Amino acid sequence: MSNDTFPAQAPSTDFHTPAPPLDAGRRRFQNRVGLHVALFALTLLTTTLAGAQHYWGYLSELLRRTPPVEPSLLLNGLWYSGTILGILGAHELGHYLYCRYYNIDSSLPYFLPLPPFIFLTGTLGAVIRIREPFRTKTELFDVGIAGPIAGLVVLLPALFYGLSLSTIVPEPTQGVVIYMGEPLLFQWATALVMGPIPEGSTVNMHPIVLACWFGMFATALNLIPFGQFDGGHIVYAIFGDRVARYVSALAVLVPAALIVVSWGWLLPTTLMALMWRIIGLGHPSPFNPYEPLSRSRKAFALVALVAFIVCFTPAPLWIEELGATTH
Repeated sequence: MSNDTFPAQAPSTDFHTPAPPLDAGRRRFQNRVGLHVALFALTLLTTTLAGAQHYWGYLSELLRRTPPVEPSLLLNGLWYSGTILGILGAHELGHYLYCRYYNIDSSLPYFLPLPPFIFLTGTLGAVIRIREPFRTKTELFDVGIAGPIAGLVVLLPALFYGLSLSTIVPEPTQGVVIYMGEPLLFQWATALVMGPIPEGSTVNMHPIVLACWFGMFATALNLIPFGQFDGGHIVYAIFGDRVARYVSALAVLVPAALIVVSWGWLLPTTLMALMWRIIGLGHPSPFNPYEPLSRSRKAFALVALVAFIVCFTPAPLWIEELGATTH
């Protein structure tokens, strides 16, 4: 996810010569490297601790047995942390490299840790900060779509490898179990690697698969056509400001409505509501907002739409306890 908090600029009427940066004399691409490294290290720690929990759950075969708690769990937590940080890092690196390509000043990724014993992911994700306006819709589109595509390039092989390490076990019949919705991409990959799942059985996901599942959820979330999400960048670049505002307003209502289906949408809906309240639904205008987007890029937007569809699930998380379901 990119964080574009720069001010809107007056539109340029020159369709061929892009406007210069806001401050051409300023040193650009400057970063507090120590802060980025510290946040990454802390996120590596929180995701590895979360990964140790997930690996213990994997060994327990959905609580059918009780594995010993030993130091090796921490090492095996790297299966999860390495995968999820790889997916998130590739996503933000896609944004960052295209910013460098177009000479748009931006920060290195900020990784965001979360307490691992409270949040299943151990991280809230990662963001970059874009410090100046885009010059054209082409730049906006390319930077926006580069993140999700780069993340999927890492996610897809990891998903298939993680499924090869996963097992099929009987479904739990007692206790409290957190279930995770299955996006189409997960369903198709599972069918290819593991074949039909017998009645009364389920997939005991290796932590790599769990990291990929969170990566799919993050990809779908980023591609929601809202505000300054990646999907919002794409919609603005194709349809312009007015349509993007209407689509953003509708987009925030969908996860809000889905809270009644799954509490997994509570945090994303809260985040979107805060963004709406703080920075609004408007999108910072490029210097040249009238430059038409090429047909090839409009066609490539279908790739983003397909990625959103196959990574989306209406019920990401729900809890079952002794046959009684609470969504």
